[in-house]
Amino acid sequence: MNNLFLFCRAGYEKDCAAEIQDAANFFGVAGFVKAAKDAYVQFQCFTAEDADKLGKELSLERLIFARQMFVSSDLLTDLPVEDRISPIVAQLENAPKAGELRVETPDTNEAKELLTFCRKFTVPLRQALKQKGMLLAKENVNRPIIHVCFLGSDKAFVGYSYSFNSSPYFMGIPRLKFPTAAPSRSTLKLDEAFIHFIPEDEAEQRLSGGLHAVDLGACPGGWTYQLVRRGMFVSAIDNGPMQEELMASGLVTHLREDGFRFEPKRKNVYWLVCDMVEKPSRVAELMEQWAIKGWFKEAIFNLKLPMKSRYKEVSTILGRMDTILKENGIQRFTLRCKHLYHDRDEVTVHLSLL
Repeated sequence: MNNLFLFCRAGYEKDCAAEIQDAANFFGVAGFVKAAKDAYVQFQCFTAEDADKLGKELSLERLIFARQMFVSSDLLTDLPVEDRISPIVAQLENAPKAGELRVETPDTNEAKELLTFCRKFTVPLRQALKQKGMLLAKENVNRPIIHVCFLGSDKAFVGYSYSFNSSPYFMGIPRLKFPTAAPSRSTLKLDEAFIHFIPEDEAEQRLSGGLHAVDLGACPGGWTYQLVRRGMFVSAIDNGPMQEELMASGLVTHLREDGFRFEPKRKNVYWLVCDMVEKPSRVAELMEQWAIKGWFKEAIFNLKLPMKSRYKEVSTILGRMDTILKENGIQRFTLRCKHLYHDRDEVTVHLSLL
């Protein structure tokens, strides 16, 4: 298996492709993007060892535009209707013994029609893999994962990922339920960001009730809702109206001010969040100013993306932020960025000064 297969959002294939090419170059792995379409990217290495190296050592967490990735075969085509399983099993002969099977599709409207087929196909394939000793009898989350990604009922990519470098979600997509009490669907973006960036065993401390937070550009309160439901005290900064139910919680102070000019009077802000519709470079500069002045401990903010050169734009902004923070004496920080499922034409950034 000489390929790395990456899931991404439809329309962002070129960005994902540019990113994986840069990442492979950094790791000294020669290869090229073989396909970038229909919500996936296929990167071909020249050796199976190089593909395995990327699958093992290239951090999925550090890739901005990839939701999931796995070491893969070339595309299997013309799978016979009477026996699709045998050629798939044959491709997995040299794969590591796995603890889980996922039969998936890219995230497109056309591919989603295959999901019913995928669910039905999973059962007999799982049985066949167990009989061959390629899949453990009992699911084990610490073992590698076998992936079969169907592009059609007769064609699929087959491969594996390492559990320590793989999304825990089917197709790399977390399934979050929209809370009916929230004032807007944007609330899911911050909910997913907290889940993605904050380890579960640290959430009780870093997302606990009683913390103070600032929401810049808060109206009508989608992000404030996620802070309030966790019991935080929120300063909601926006000239527009906030949802009345949120204000009735007693945890929200609504300040009708410009988010770019607001300065917190108290220096006990733990969380700074921002989802303002503004040029990404301007939002990044605002976050830099808050960080340099020590006005928060952790921040989550969105950068709205341009129509073209999105990967280049984001990389440039993040690189500049890293440089500016260090030049201003901030040496201990983490800066991470992800194109989350509930993002659209934007990426979510987490900046921690802990």
